[in-house]
Amino acid sequence: MKQQGFSTKAIHAGQEPEPVTGAIMPPVFLTSTYVQEELGKDRGYVYSRVANPTRTALEQNIAALEGGAEGMAFSSGTAAIDAILHLVKSGEHAIMSRNVYGGTYRIARQVWEDYGLQFDFVDTTDLQQVERVIRPNTRMLFIETPTNPTIEITDLAGSARIAKQHGLLSVADNTFATPYLQQPLAFGFDIVVHSLTKYLNGHSDMLGGLVVTNEKSIAERLRFLQKSVGGVLSPFDAWLCLRGTKTLAVRMKQHNESAMIVARWLAGQQRVLRVYYPGLEKHPQHLLAKKQMRGFGGMISFDMGSLERAGAFLKKVRLCALAESLGGVETIITHPASMTHAAIPEEQRQLIGITNGMVRISVGLEDVEDIIADLESALQD
Repeated sequence: MKQQGFSTKAIHAGQEPEPVTGAIMPPVFLTSTYVQEELGKDRGYVYSRVANPTRTALEQNIAALEGGAEGMAFSSGTAAIDAILHLVKSGEHAIMSRNVYGGTYRIARQVWEDYGLQFDFVDTTDLQQVERVIRPNTRMLFIETPTNPTIEITDLAGSARIAKQHGLLSVADNTFATPYLQQPLAFGFDIVVHSLTKYLNGHSDMLGGLVVTNEKSIAERLRFLQKSVGGVLSPFDAWLCLRGTKTLAVRMKQHNESAMIVARWLAGQQRVLRVYYPGLEKHPQHLLAKKQMRGFGGMISFDMGSLERAGAFLKKVRLCALAESLGGVETIITHPASMTHAAIPEEQRQLIGITNGMVRISVGLEDVEDIIADLESALQD
């Protein structure tokens, strides 16, 4: 049988019609417990912290989109990342992309270092830097590509190869790209993690995180953590996200198209000092992005030169919503230094290119002419 395409999987994977009524959408199973037929005999579900049918449908759906065998859904993206870091033991070392999401940095530095984990944050676009910091006790390579918010691109195949050579667990945060644009497991990664809150849901109305893997032992450990720690996704949030993944392909096509138009427009504005978007030929990893991604995504960052200029600009936007988060149908605009990446010390932010004048925009699904008109108006004196 011919392998199903991405859009078909997005609509159908994990979502068989409900067997009792034939409902085409998986129901929201709002139950905490399940009646067992007799001692030691159940129907696959015993308690919703352990497993819930609506959550199972979502886990199977996104695992299929990533080309993975198993998915584990958590209450937020940071809860999913926290579960992954449980795979590293006290005294072991992990390497992370220098521009990971600020919440990832916060978990590493302000939570897990207190329990004996060690971290190096390096420029993973330079694989030689990755190899230089590998130690005898290194256990994990955790990359984010494209990075948040500087939109740097890491070589997926090269990173996975280094991880395998040194016996490291390889993890890719695929939130910005989504499985529509790239599938890290196909490049040799062990684990993929998502903030479901962003593009996979796509409607800014739920929180969630999800981990996908092909490795049975990793899946077993993460399911144990779901059961033991309990940071699982609610059935209703799982249902909301299933609604979102059905339209992921068509949404990402439009995000890609509109973001390219906006990025080119921004690149031509005198008040904008620099634009960070991998679809632009001037982007340092443009060719790599073109090689390993299906498109360039909906995320753009640009530098206005100072906090004062960025603040004045952000005060004037009207259509673009000044808010944290990204990946929704609406255009969301953010100041990383004071919002999403405020947990990173200013000196460190400057070193990795997150300036006080940087603005990040998640290009939504409005008419692109209206997005540009709002940006143009806000750029005026």
